[in-house]
Amino acid sequence: MNKIRGKAYVVGDNIDTDQIIPAIHLVFRTDIEEEAKNYGKYAMSGMDPKTIEVPFIEEDRYESDYTVMISGKNFGCGSSREHAPLSLEKAGIKAVVAQGYARIFYRNSVDGGFLIPYETKNRLIDEIKTGDEVEISENILKNITTNKEYILGELGDIEGIIKAGGIFNYAIQNGFMYK
Repeated sequence: MNKIRGKAYVVGDNIDTDQIIPAIHLVFRTDIEEEAKNYGKYAMSGMDPKTIEVPFIEEDRYESDYTVMISGKNFGCGSSREHAPLSLEKAGIKAVVAQGYARIFYRNSVDGGFLIPYETKNRLIDEIKTGDEVEISENILKNITTNKEYILGELGDIEGIIKAGGIFNYAIQNGFMYK
């Protein structure tokens, strides 16, 4: 995989899909770019404002200043909406690093080719701060701000799907289906 470098946005445990993209914002068409960018605008808008120190996206913007989301356990729990990883991708997130995922969020991330769901055994939400500059290369996350490195789980079989841009592209590229 290519290197991913940018600012980290840190959230806690049990971040559900209603926090990632509230159902009220599921009205935009994903096949019309002018509408689809609204998923980025409203990404993470379901977070309780009292629990966040820094907004994920500044008001009236469609993309965040953050590239990597760092989470604790059970990221993406809740309903099985595909719009959750899509909204993070539209906001500019390239990868989520979590201690654990709800399986449906993980599969939707990979199948749609939206973002890379890295797993870690470390509790990075206690090690990395929002705004820290980070870099992910292969299965190493380096916090440039603190000069600390962390080993991430291998992507394994999903790496090919991610590189292809999603499960359908992967199937076409490997002769499992035709356009």
